[in-house]
Amino acid sequence: MYLLVARASAQTQLPSVQLNTLHGTPVGSRALLNDSVPIILSFWSTTCGPCIEELNAFKSEWSKWQKVVRFKLVAVSTDDVRSLSKVRTVSTSRDWPFTVLIDKNQDFKRALNVNVIPQLYVVSAKGNIVYSQIGYTPGGEEKILEVLKGL
Repeated sequence: MYLLVARASAQTQLPSVQLNTLHGTPVGSRALLNDSVPIILSFWSTTCGPCIEELNAFKSEWSKWQKVVRFKLVAVSTDDVRSLSKVRTVSTSRDWPFTVLIDKNQDFKRALNVNVIPQLYVVSAKGNIVYSQIGYTPGGEEKILEVLKGL
């Protein structure tokens, strides 16, 4: 059993923070809005079983969901220096079809007040945070699809 708490976020807009791709290329968080589609931000770590389970669940639903609603999923690694080298291996070996970014200084995590992972946000195409959730419960991803459909 995993903790699942849905709540409104104190942060209402996607903050502007520097992230990195798996290859070290800098990416500004506001650039994630360039496709003008809603975004699921999933904060995870290579040492968090429920995080990986949640991202695998999204992978399983990916093709089906993309036919229902346009959106982007960004998995934001919160791994620290000790486990940062594992991020690429874990995400590549699982063949996740979505974007994986690294928050190596944990600035994005702090800006969104992420204290527990997995933590997930749904961000509208205009950058408004419309939903947040702490924890993962198998099957709970269907709630996220409903939120996306509502946008």
